[in-house]
Amino acid sequence: MSEIGEIDEGLYSRQLYVLGHAAMHRMGTADVLIAGMGGLGVEIAKNVILSGVKSVTVQDEGTAVWTDLSSQFFLKESHLGQNRATCSLQQLSALNPHVSVSDHTGPLDEDLLLQFQVVVLTDSSLDDQKRFDDFCHSRGIRFIVADTKGLCGQLFCDFGEEFEVLDENGEEPASAMIQSVSKADPGVVLCTDDRQHGFSKGSKVVFSEVQGMTELNSMGPVEIRDCGKYSFRIGDTSAFSQYERGGLVTEVKQPFSLRFKSLREALLDHQLLKMNDFGKTQRHNTLHLAFQALHGFVKKEQRLPRPRSQSDADALLAMVEELNTVAKLAQLDEAAVRSLSYTARGNLAPINSFIGGLAAQEVIKACSGKFTPLRQWLYFDALECLPEEEDQLTECSFAAKGTRYDGQIAVFGPAFQEKLERQKYFLVGAGAIGCELFKNFALMGLGAGEEGQITVTDMDFIERSNLNRQFLFRAQDIGKSKSEVAAKAVREMNPRMTIIARQDRLGPDSEGVYDYNFFMDLDGVAAALDNVEARVYLDGRCVQHQKPLLEGGTLGCQGHTLVVVPHLTKSYGPDTSSSNEAIPLCTLKNFPYRIEHTLQWARDQFEGLFKQTPENVNLFLSDEGFVERTLGLGDAEALEVLGGLWSSLEVMEAGGQRPTSWEDCVSWARCKWETLYNNDIRQLLHCFPPKEVTASGLPFWAGSKKCPQPLTFDPNCTTHMEYVVAAANLYGQIFGISGTRDNASIRETLQNVHVPSFTPKSSVKIHLTDEEMEEEKEQDRDEAEKARLEELKGKLASSSLKSSFKQMYPTDFEKDDDSNFHMDYIVAASNLRAENYVIPAADRHESKRIAGRIIPAIATTTAAVAGLMCLELYKLVQGHQKICSYRTAYMYLPVTHILFCQPTQANNFEVAGKKYTLWDDFLVEGRRGQQEMTLGDLIKYIKDKYNLSICELYYGSAIIYKGQEERLMQSVSDVVRMVTKTDIPPHEKMLELIPSFTEDEDYMIVPPPIRYIRL
Repeated sequence: MSEIGEIDEGLYSRQLYVLGHAAMHRMGTADVLIAGMGGLGVEIAKNVILSGVKSVTVQDEGTAVWTDLSSQFFLKESHLGQNRATCSLQQLSALNPHVSVSDHTGPLDEDLLLQFQVVVLTDSSLDDQKRFDDFCHSRGIRFIVADTKGLCGQLFCDFGEEFEVLDENGEEPASAMIQSVSKADPGVVLCTDDRQHGFSKGSKVVFSEVQGMTELNSMGPVEIRDCGKYSFRIGDTSAFSQYERGGLVTEVKQPFSLRFKSLREALLDHQLLKMNDFGKTQRHNTLHLAFQALHGFVKKEQRLPRPRSQSDADALLAMVEELNTVAKLAQLDEAAVRSLSYTARGNLAPINSFIGGLAAQEVIKACSGKFTPLRQWLYFDALECLPEEEDQLTECSFAAKGTRYDGQIAVFGPAFQEKLERQKYFLVGAGAIGCELFKNFALMGLGAGEEGQITVTDMDFIERSNLNRQFLFRAQDIGKSKSEVAAKAVREMNPRMTIIARQDRLGPDSEGVYDYNFFMDLDGVAAALDNVEARVYLDGRCVQHQKPLLEGGTLGCQGHTLVVVPHLTKSYGPDTSSSNEAIPLCTLKNFPYRIEHTLQWARDQFEGLFKQTPENVNLFLSDEGFVERTLGLGDAEALEVLGGLWSSLEVMEAGGQRPTSWEDCVSWARCKWETLYNNDIRQLLHCFPPKEVTASGLPFWAGSKKCPQPLTFDPNCTTHMEYVVAAANLYGQIFGISGTRDNASIRETLQNVHVPSFTPKSSVKIHLTDEEMEEEKEQDRDEAEKARLEELKGKLASSSLKSSFKQMYPTDFEKDDDSNFHMDYIVAASNLRAENYVIPAADRHESKRIAGRIIPAIATTTAAVAGLMCLELYKLVQGHQKICSYRTAYMYLPVTHILFCQPTQANNFEVAGKKYTLWDDFLVEGRRGQQEMTLGDLIKYIKDKYNLSICELYYGSAIIYKGQEERLMQSVSDVVRMVTKTDIPPHEKMLELIPSFTEDEDYMIVPPPIRYIRL
């Protein structure tokens, strides 16, 4: 925040879609103290600073030691012996220019705490936690404790005697279109059935735009009594006017207050433990006591338990048992207590990343009142990361060696560290999750040995909106390659990292780079992708080459992680997302009723006018076969393409010729306005008058069909002029004509524009329910389309046409550049159409989210997801073979709901009487000395080795064998070339062939592929 009340939307754009402007304004007034600048403290500070509070003070009396370097990413070896807060200050300050960051190297005291609204303690004693929480609780200061020890973590929140939650979960208020409202006690509201309304009993709602029963529009929030999927009951409406039509009902979120216990009280209340892994209830109850006992151990011995020390573990367990004489837990998880003791000196980046992300989210809740805080304890452990057979670990092998990995060696031992450093991993994506993974990789030493290596690819370049959550980037990096800048930043964290940074889009076009040899040399793949299509493709490549995959994703405060383990779990799998949410074309063209519809319509207008049509003109001018190929698309699509092409080439809707001046562009924009917002609406009303009824006698304009109204252009109306200015400038750009934002000169030009008048066309009612009329209309329309296509074909065939026109300049939509008129056009075009249909307008911020298809994002979720992914990485490198050792995770941080479950086992299926999973294949080395295997050799090899007889063989969709004996003597590669009529790319070392083994095989089951190595 530059000043209170001013939000840098360019920087915070993605986070604003998570928190909203009001919460961000409240955060902009908050001062936060974070005590302890070890790995956990710096993780919390990083996330809080990126979020945009007013100020952050980092306090630390400690000096940097070797174990800090395992997780404190802003410390270097040259900082050893120096104050951790001071050494981190410059890097923390550079994260966000709008946040004041300072350090405090003295002890905590009450005078210091009084300066802050939120206080976070990390790496603190239990005595300090109690003392400072007592003080904060009594003075309304929000207090948070976060702690990690080895593979275990703890989080505690105390937000005082009364904390107001303004928004429980951040979800959009439910809303629905009204179909009818009864005059009764209670009144019954029936909503349209295009989708379930989403309300629940007790919800408060308000009404708007109701016609007839207008009393509803002026009522305050009304409580819902009972509700079904499409209807609900409210109070007495019997005295109201008769309902006629229309109306919108919208949920009004209600704030509520929470009371928190002090830490002293909460220590004794096991009911305040937030369960996140329901298979570990007993363990987390035990950890609540074990962390208290650990504080007692440190106070007595002045040290943490030694790694793998049996005597220290016995002592800690005895202290836990003593505490349990008061807590009276039915059963203690003794193994968890011992594991905590064995690993307590550990300092792990992934654990700190996860707990630090959660803790920072609680800070945001404390500052903003947005979302429901944690109540009040959360424990987490990842003890499954330890070797499945722990007998190999002994106390003597865990001595500190004075290396940057000492904090990690204290948990896993030196041999595992060496194995981590030998790994070769492929990181796909260097955006938000990619930056966090990369950071963790550097701190863990993944691929940092002589034999190890990280390859990262990301085709994108850094934008300003990235800086809010992709913390490896700074303002001076804008415009540079994400992968290269990220690699450079990571090398500064750990100079031993070996990194290859590339800018390839992962897909079939880059298989020459990421080929068989590349994948076979990998130990694993980490996906940090932002779309399902790329995830599915990468998953397929990992299955094909039998490589493990770490996968994670976020959507605002929601996150998920998935680990794919060869021969053990299911893969990510094909895209099963449904396209049912696509907006019907008739809704977009004639019957919008939500702002999402008008925004999609505006985006389609933009694409058609300023991108697709110019591209088609250029293709027409350069490609002789363009018109014929277009005619093959189908009449309706061909008519749309060629009609737009002809309009651009010769007869513009403004009635003139190709624009030659800025004035021509303004004239076109004004006439376009008239067509879209006046004449087209009047034509629709000519076809379907406001009192129109359907064949069954029901009102046509009812339910989700909102009767539109034409607009009259007013140069004094801001939205009207914004449309003309944006449309004229964009139109000029595609013809290479410079424009202006000068409204005065544009108004002057508008005075001389001749606007097309409205002339009604045929009023055939294409949307009524009469089937005969619909069929007749379809026939008439088909004949008209064919006639118009023939006419266009003749006009476009003119030999002199191409020579008289020049290339145009298509425009690619860019949502984040406020100087390019793109969002100006979308917002104005959408809101004008919304005014036509009496739909509430959307501001620029919301319009950008919907039209730009922006995914809300925040640094806290990203950090937590990356931490969990790297915990699964530990297990992969360990070589865990038990599926119960792995975790799939789902997070919903607005209410601190985190669910861990076991991954799904790979399904078995049967082919030709034998059982397989997706991980099975028939691997065939295609070379026999200097000769390549023939197709006959391949069929014989499968028969001899697997006792399976191939009756059909496919390469992609091509049949390469179905009994053709003449192909049996040809090499497999030659048969593939012959059938596909294309050469095999040199990089394609492995051919994936799909066999069929029986004539009556179930074609719903795809058998394991033959992976034929051509090397």
